[in-house]
Amino acid sequence: MRIAVTGSIATDHLMVFPGRFADQFVTDRLDQLSLSFLIDHLDIRRGGTAGNIALGFAKLGLTPLLIGAVGRDFGEYQQFLQAHGVDTDSVLISDDKHTARFICTTDETQNQIASFYAGAMADAREIELAPTAERSGGLDLVLICPNDPMAMLRHTQECRDRGYRFVADVGQQVARMTGDELRQLVDGAAYLFTNEYEHGLLLEKTGWTEADVLGRVDAWMTTLGAAGARLERHDGSAVTVPSVPAKHEVDPTGIGDAFRVGFFTGQARDLSIERSMQVGSVLATTVLETLGGQDYEVRPEVIARRFADAYGEDATAEISTLFPAS
Repeated sequence: MRIAVTGSIATDHLMVFPGRFADQFVTDRLDQLSLSFLIDHLDIRRGGTAGNIALGFAKLGLTPLLIGAVGRDFGEYQQFLQAHGVDTDSVLISDDKHTARFICTTDETQNQIASFYAGAMADAREIELAPTAERSGGLDLVLICPNDPMAMLRHTQECRDRGYRFVADVGQQVARMTGDELRQLVDGAAYLFTNEYEHGLLLEKTGWTEADVLGRVDAWMTTLGAAGARLERHDGSAVTVPSVPAKHEVDPTGIGDAFRVGFFTGQARDLSIERSMQVGSVLATTVLETLGGQDYEVRPEVIARRFADAYGEDATAEISTLFPAS
């Protein structure tokens, strides 16, 4: 399967606050909010939604086509991706902007406060998908991940115009974009991805009901945090899978990206929807147990064991070609 991944490519600055954010807020003084958190630890990692997902696909044996915009400081990151099997020939390099920065602080209960500097990501609106399709022999699926909003709209419209199947993964941009923009992103998607909060906010902003949304997409995937994930279709059918319990929670950055990697890799290998969602859940927990969104290891025998513990030996037999046990 030829999968193009569009979206943010960034450097993650990950910090840990040894307390609870909720304990620092005075409810009747929120209009005068002014806080500074003394941080115990800083870790700088490669990231960005598209970078995370593309690398994840490569870890599972696919050859993804990464599409996004970066600064001239991208060299080391680019070499890393290429060395792991990611096609970066469609990445646009800006002459005058830095690669995007994700700056995130996580508290002891895994809540996060984050900021995102777009930088060169704004240039992604200049990228056309057709040249990538032409040099790769066509595109079977295009992931429209959080990115410059104008780029997301352009890529989505081009997918509709050229008949590329696409995934509407609005993510954090659901808070930034208008209802009309969100309606443009969703309409005609093969899959719509949101988390629970984004699910509700999308309905509020678009003015659509759940039935309205489900009538415009082939399937709607909602990730439910510790409760797992749910996929719904307009015919009323739904598939829900539980999450895989973490042995220890290290860093939630990138767990949603990992779920998408596992799910779409399963689909590319002709697994059922349920098994694909379960693969995504195992991979998400693997990332949760690792610092950073890209530094997890895909060890087939370990993942197969985790999968069997969570979903049973019979289910594991069905994914043996994806994660063969040693």
